[in-house]
Amino acid sequence: MSDPAPKPGAPAVHAPPPPGTTPGAALDALVALMRILRSPTGCPWDREQTLDTLLPFVLEEAHEVVEAVERRDLDELKGEIGDLVFEGVFLSQLCAETGAFTITDALNDVRAKLVRRHPHVFAPDQGTADITTPDAVKDRWDVIKQAERAEKGRERTSAIDGVPEGLPALLRAERISAKAAKVGFDWISPAQVLEKIDEETAEVRAALAGGGGDHLAEEIGDLLFAVANLARKLDLDPEALLRAANRKFASRFRAMEARLAEAGTPAGAEGTTLDVMEAAWQAVKAAAR
Repeated sequence: MSDPAPKPGAPAVHAPPPPGTTPGAALDALVALMRILRSPTGCPWDREQTLDTLLPFVLEEAHEVVEAVERRDLDELKGEIGDLVFEGVFLSQLCAETGAFTITDALNDVRAKLVRRHPHVFAPDQGTADITTPDAVKDRWDVIKQAERAEKGRERTSAIDGVPEGLPALLRAERISAKAAKVGFDWISPAQVLEKIDEETAEVRAALAGGGGDHLAEEIGDLLFAVANLARKLDLDPEALLRAANRKFASRFRAMEARLAEAGTPAGAEGTTLDVMEAAWQAVKAAAR
């Protein structure tokens, strides 16, 4: 007697596609696996996902890729890249189910775009002899990108258009100010940005003295924006700088906690004052030098 057919919507046992031995075969296997997971007898959780519900996972996986790179953990990076690619496959599968496009369409689209935006590599006889530096490549890339948008009727009306709203705030501050700088709206030197930071700090102090509220919040935002611009003027990534500062603080804080615990005065315990914690903090800093 054969096994009974699974009830509609009930999970069934499927043979997973074999792993691929080439990039193309590996991607085909992942796409086939995603189709199984989204099938009527696949995974209930995967079936209920939408484009909107997947967005937090896309962001999370992208940040985990960044974290693995910064730690130079290449074994972890391998897995995180796979997770990020999977999110793209998942999104494409949802779109394929509605007839919008397939993962093949998406891959061919990015391939064609890269060919168009690298004429100095793929069409060196079309007046691209002057593209010999990274800056020249970036400038030509922007020109081609703008022409593509005009052709599609999506020409930008502002010099700062095109920076995603969903970027981390510090990174977006750097990107939109960099675009403004391309039309000459920028400080001449980092020293001028420092003066702006001093000005914004004074305005924060004044707002704080005035009782705070929404005005204080606005002034703190202005101060953060100025600091992001200082990093940009120094060719530094403000988002990466803050991530590094976060890691340093977390490492030192844990070391401070360990030092206090060894002394019998754990952080947060009654009698462990701010002065006691500050002394342990300074000892940790001195040991790190």
